[in-house]
Amino acid sequence: MTGLTYRGAGVDVDAGDDLVERIKPLAARTRIPEMLGGVGGFAGLCGLPKGLEEPILVSGTDGVGTKLKVAFVTNVHDSVGIDLVAMCVNDIVTCGARPLFFLDYFATAKLDVEVAHAVISGIAKGCEDAGCALLGGETAELPGMYAPGEYDLAGFAVGVVDKKKIIDGTRVRAGDAVIGVSSSGLHSNGYSLARKTLLDHAKLETSAHHDALGETVGAAMIRPTRIYARAVRTMLEAGLDVRAISHITGGGLPGNVPRVLPEGVGVAIDATTWPLPPIFALIQELGSIALGEMRRTFNMGLGLVVVVPADQAGSTIAALEAAGEKAFAIGAVEAVSPETDFEARVRFV
Repeated sequence: MTGLTYRGAGVDVDAGDDLVERIKPLAARTRIPEMLGGVGGFAGLCGLPKGLEEPILVSGTDGVGTKLKVAFVTNVHDSVGIDLVAMCVNDIVTCGARPLFFLDYFATAKLDVEVAHAVISGIAKGCEDAGCALLGGETAELPGMYAPGEYDLAGFAVGVVDKKKIIDGTRVRAGDAVIGVSSSGLHSNGYSLARKTLLDHAKLETSAHHDALGETVGAAMIRPTRIYARAVRTMLEAGLDVRAISHITGGGLPGNVPRVLPEGVGVAIDATTWPLPPIFALIQELGSIALGEMRRTFNMGLGLVVVVPADQAGSTIAALEAAGEKAFAIGAVEAVSPETDFEARVRFV
């Protein structure tokens, strides 16, 4: 009689070992001077950069959400790896932090090494774009936990900033300029509504070309989130007086910009000052979605918002464009009553 085995129970240790070996060269490409050791140990080691008077660690964690469902349908898996890094790194750079390292968690019912390798290739690419090390991670094979062919992702990023250089929004004043930085589209938020509208309600196929998009529906939906780490570093190295940075995620502009504003101020934004990516117009049209609902769900074409003194608006846009971003002067900071509701502190004009 043959005894039970771990493989027979649904966990293939050999496949996991194979994946680790394939990950090692990916992680090696993300190596930074502060990194010690390599992939394969029980823990990752990373030192702090030299020259900081009072280093403060900044951390962030996130996932990719139901955008993973689009990855499953399109069989495109590297882009969600980039998304995973972006959603974590873009949060910590809002404090002015330099990303140091990233950790990932990949869980699936049955490990498909090719799919997992594609995902982690995207994670490594995201780390390279952000200038941080892929310090380690965890691959979990959990039979019975997930539907066949599906997986889940979580990520965790750590950065560092000198305490005296933390960007926390406390110096924002009425009259400051508000700069918007273009998104690449949906990024990784609002996919429950996007999928319901485009795939369930309108019955669009991800493989079908759509004239309004100029590409397939799947290509527009799977495009990865932009990573803004290098753009933020470029602004700071240019000596600009960056007073606040907001990462525009779920909740859109009304739900995110007020998070970095001190009491008594809001922003007036002119939504005609930047181009609206066609994916948002298509979702709004096909779902008959109210404009207010769109603005509270999606980034509407802006992935980052930066507040600087009014006389630095032009130089800030120039620095962002030098870093490869598209940036626009979208409005100004204005005084509001302390009793103003949270989302009402973003006023569209």
